[in-house]
Amino acid sequence: MLIRQPTLEAIAAGAVTTVFRRWDRPRVRQGGTQRTSVGVLEFTAVEPVDLAQLTAQDALAAGYADLAALRKAQEGDGQLYRIRVRPAGPDPRVALRSQATLSAAERAELAQRLDRLDRASRHGPWTAAVLDLIAAHPGTRAPDLAERLGRETLPFKRDVRKLKELGLTESLPVGYRLSPRGQAFVRG
Repeated sequence: MLIRQPTLEAIAAGAVTTVFRRWDRPRVRQGGTQRTSVGVLEFTAVEPVDLAQLTAQDALAAGYADLAALRKAQEGDGQLYRIRVRPAGPDPRVALRSQATLSAAERAELAQRLDRLDRASRHGPWTAAVLDLIAAHPGTRAPDLAERLGRETLPFKRDVRKLKELGLTESLPVGYRLSPRGQAFVRG
């Protein structure tokens, strides 16, 4: 679920505890979590609600000035859902990517996971090439990096996200860079 940065910051600060969305079916579930720029969020309740049932308390919980502003923002098609949300801790990838040294066992496990990604790829082995490219061109736009490899941007970005899941890369305002963990792995 896409949540705007100011709302994420308000959730992290405890000022916002509820968000509303219109969907044809729920896109999150109670007890589910989502990693965000402010850490992991947990969805503690997901319930359908009618626009007429919204209250001033809902407006306050969602960070709106008043009930009228909340109702106006929720106009549209699809079922309206009230989603209760709370911070659930830091993004575990942050600690992972800050790891600047790797044991032999950690290095072997990473190599094995990268090998699995390469073998599962429809376009052939890619992990080493992408890591090397990001190392050589930090802060470069994804379309420019993808073009250097003769790849389309969206599949390239999906692959970089897989490396990010392993703590090897991190996103910058523009482009990517190797994390300390990624640098340790590439250095060998």
